[in-house]
Amino acid sequence: MHASHILRRLGCSPAILSIVLAVTSSGANAQPSLSATLDQFLRIQTQGLPGKVAYSVGAFDQHAQLAACSAFEPFLPPGSRLWGKTTVGVRCLAPTAWTVYVPVTVKISGDYLVTARQLAAGQVITNADLLAQTGDLGTLPASVVTDPAQALGRTIKNGIAAGQPLRSDLLIAAWAVRQGQSVKLVSTGAGFTVSNEGKALNNASDGQVVQVRTASGQVVSGVARSGGIVDVAY
Repeated sequence: MHASHILRRLGCSPAILSIVLAVTSSGANAQPSLSATLDQFLRIQTQGLPGKVAYSVGAFDQHAQLAACSAFEPFLPPGSRLWGKTTVGVRCLAPTAWTVYVPVTVKISGDYLVTARQLAAGQVITNADLLAQTGDLGTLPASVVTDPAQALGRTIKNGIAAGQPLRSDLLIAAWAVRQGQSVKLVSTGAGFTVSNEGKALNNASDGQVVQVRTASGQVVSGVARSGGIVDVAY
């Protein structure tokens, strides 16, 4: 049966079909076909990464007895990511099912941000707190900040020493609404808008749920928006 027919019967998506290479190979020439499959998969999957990307594929197991294969499907094992040293799997879909795992190194040369000075917990980040450096992002945490817009106006969770890479998981979004702040409750429907006043009972960033006590003492929940606005669904 033709490989394309097999792939359709297996329910492969168009994206996978575009990556899967239909080839005819024997145990002796399977590795070149695997190399082509991996190269195409890596080129597609690394297109959205920041900076300049270069990758290298490690050696296959030369002693692996790979049966002839007419259709390969590359995949990332659960918990893996194309960042630094990682592993990519390749399945043979037909005629004999088998799987091989190949070591891959992804290097990403690009700019990232470090702290220009020591920052205290609770401090709001400004331009003066940031310095840009260039290096291999693949050796840094995936949460490293590469764009000042990802950090400016946000609050530091814990103190950070000067010269440390800034990570998004160490930042708190600026509060759109603060506890005790007077806010405007707004409910909008087809052809009408109803508003009311109240006080926020907790801090909330834009898009987060905040509880508000109205002048009548009623407590309602809504979605915090910038400017002290809380969207309420009635």
